[in-house]
Amino acid sequence: MQNSGHTLMSDISASDNSLEDRRNHARTSTDRRAAPRPRLGNFQFSSGASLISPQVVTGSARLIEFLLIAGLGYGIFLSYIHADSAPVDRLGQILYGVAILIAAAGSVLSFQALRLYDISIFSSLFRQIGRVCAGWTLIFALLMATAFFTKLGQEYSRVWVAAWYASGLSALVIFRMALWVAVRNWSRLGRLNRRAVIVGGGPAAHKLIKALEASRDTDIRIYGVFDDRDGKRVSDRIAGYPRLGNVDELIEFGRDKRLDLLILTLPITAEKRLLELYQKLWVLPVDIRLSAHTNKLRFRPRAYSYIGNVPFIDMQDKAITDWDYVLKWVFDKVVASTLLLLLSPLMALIALAVKLDSPGPVFFKQKRHGFNNELIEVYKFRSMYSDRSDANAAKLVTKSDDRVTRVGRFIRKTSLDELPQLFNVIKGELSLVGPRPHALQAKAADRLYADVVDGYFARHRVKPGITGWAQINGWRGETDTHEKLEHRVEHDLYYIENWSIFLDLYILLMTPFALMKAENAY
Repeated sequence: MQNSGHTLMSDISASDNSLEDRRNHARTSTDRRAAPRPRLGNFQFSSGASLISPQVVTGSARLIEFLLIAGLGYGIFLSYIHADSAPVDRLGQILYGVAILIAAAGSVLSFQALRLYDISIFSSLFRQIGRVCAGWTLIFALLMATAFFTKLGQEYSRVWVAAWYASGLSALVIFRMALWVAVRNWSRLGRLNRRAVIVGGGPAAHKLIKALEASRDTDIRIYGVFDDRDGKRVSDRIAGYPRLGNVDELIEFGRDKRLDLLILTLPITAEKRLLELYQKLWVLPVDIRLSAHTNKLRFRPRAYSYIGNVPFIDMQDKAITDWDYVLKWVFDKVVASTLLLLLSPLMALIALAVKLDSPGPVFFKQKRHGFNNELIEVYKFRSMYSDRSDANAAKLVTKSDDRVTRVGRFIRKTSLDELPQLFNVIKGELSLVGPRPHALQAKAADRLYADVVDGYFARHRVKPGITGWAQINGWRGETDTHEKLEHRVEHDLYYIENWSIFLDLYILLMTPFALMKAENAY
């Protein structure tokens, strides 16, 4: 449901809740409330440790083992055979290359058939080592049998075959031992399990929890239950898990504990209540699932997602996860480092101009909301007089603002004052492309941004960026009307729901052209 947030929010806007109530629920505080850390078995929840995607772990294991096998085969070929006084001819090189690729690919496929890429087996050392040895030996036996029956055996060095088999076996065993240590450590810290809470108590929650506990290979750990009903109607413990508060308190709890998954136990027929809950919860960067375990209305199996063997209906997916997250991370680091290198002479000139134009520091630091509403400190070239700087942006800069220096007017108009934020990208606080991080007290027509747009903090479900979809579409600079901010947030949400690495690249390429025709930036 890639566009579920946009679709459902159009329904939510027509709900009966008052505008002021919705704003109060959407607004979050920067003061984090301390919450308990329940221990489930040997699992210790840690709010500071981020989730490691099992898909990335298993995919990386496949890639590393393929490269290990192919690299060893080719390395031994170069060092022992190709370096010989009688080098191998072109046909021989092709035969060796084909054998190396077949062995590497065949090994990964055999390991897949032996379920060696299931995340659960990584935590069992002896089971995976035994299967790795069996799979590697089987592939070599098949290759040798093929060479024998096709009468190509004489084309391959027996020393090369023996050395490759032995070194490959050793390398695979050592890698699996290292992987076992890493996975055990990640499991102990809870980094391979999605942190989850149940929304809605009562018998439905009890049945769901029991079904999840009975299911094999679930990848979640449950903190507890949130329910709006008081203790007289809902027990303080549901199926052994504590009732942690009401739904309004869940927003702060979810941010503080970096929840990954919210499970709603309401019946699918409770449409109005589901929309009310979704309206409150969609601002969190989490997966939201509706339990279908006890629903009498059944759809085709492919209409559901599953945790273990328990069915759920997807209401919202986390934005930019798994390999997409890795791809965006690599893109940010590589491009930001390259830009810093290429733009360093220009940045040095700007720093000199700022210093000569007015007394004070070259850089200006400002606290803003980042991913998950966490406070970050972004860097800019100083564009105002030091004694008139506005760290909280309580008053937006307007045309001919006398607080702005002569150099400041130019670098603000061209957005050159934002270049130091490349350092924020390197630090991992910002992305190159994403919703712009606004100052904490930024206002549109004398009202805080969160008071103007319902669900404003939903734009913080991804890491903020130096430039974004809103900026290249003309919605940068002054927000002196509510409509300007609403358009900006609308574009931010579109970006989140439709992200791709190609969209990021397009936005980066279009940013210089957008800066040339900017009219609202002062």
